[in-house]
Amino acid sequence: MVLYEFNHKKGFLETKFVGEVTLTEIINYILDLKVNKEYPRILRIKTDATNAIFKFSTNDIKRIILETDNLIEYYDVIIDAMIVSRPKTTAFSMLYKELEKNDKYKFNVFSTEDGALQWLENH
Repeated sequence: MVLYEFNHKKGFLETKFVGEVTLTEIINYILDLKVNKEYPRILRIKTDATNAIFKFSTNDIKRIILETDNLIEYYDVIIDAMIVSRPKTTAFSMLYKELEKNDKYKFNVFSTEDGALQWLENH
């Protein structure tokens, strides 16, 4: 499941990947971000995936990258900090980071919320 809400006080989107997360859920999340006109055009995202179980394959990461690249056209910059704790989630996130090469999309992986927040604040 993908849950998200914009935190106006902190100025960033708070996203949670909870339990089993499918390719369809991630694509729908990306499409929702694409059509949202209220979010700032420099969008900061804190993604908590510590309780996520990715139910898609490494081959599906290419599809996520394609959708992300389409999304980026609607923003000046997207800065996304993902917090992970499980080995598979970490491996998939690191592969995604390695393959996603759009200059307008900054993505990094963290094991703690403090690290993610510090990185978001500095970008």
